[in-house]
Amino acid sequence: MARILAIDYGQKRTGLAATDNLQMIANGITTIETKNLEAWILDYVSKEDVCTIVMGKPTQLNGEASENMRRIEPFFNRLKKLFPDKEIVYYDERFTSVLAHQAMLTSGLGKKARQNKGLVDQISATIILQDYMESRNNGIV
Repeated sequence: MARILAIDYGQKRTGLAATDNLQMIANGITTIETKNLEAWILDYVSKEDVCTIVMGKPTQLNGEASENMRRIEPFFNRLKKLFPDKEIVYYDERFTSVLAHQAMLTSGLGKKARQNKGLVDQISATIILQDYMESRNNGIV
């Protein structure tokens, strides 16, 4: 099997997570500057067997696209052109930042670590990936 890569796209920073080769476990990989994201993905995909790229879709509580969607959609479309052989999908990312902060609190991370926005983005990408995997396994996606 191949890996699934998840992206929590942000204006300045982007969190990244991926599964193991068996697609059983979601792991945070890193957080990078968004301006370097395309190059990072090209490098990662050249080294790892990736079948699916899941991009967090920022949605408001009423179901409408959020302001950040205007930045995400062009990048999403570029990924589809760069990787026509890969499945590129959106997945609802509502509340992932809140859940990431809760996970950090629950894990006992200190205040300084909890203020690390890059870590929040990486954990958010991991939550997006885990939720995507669970919904796929439950036949929702």
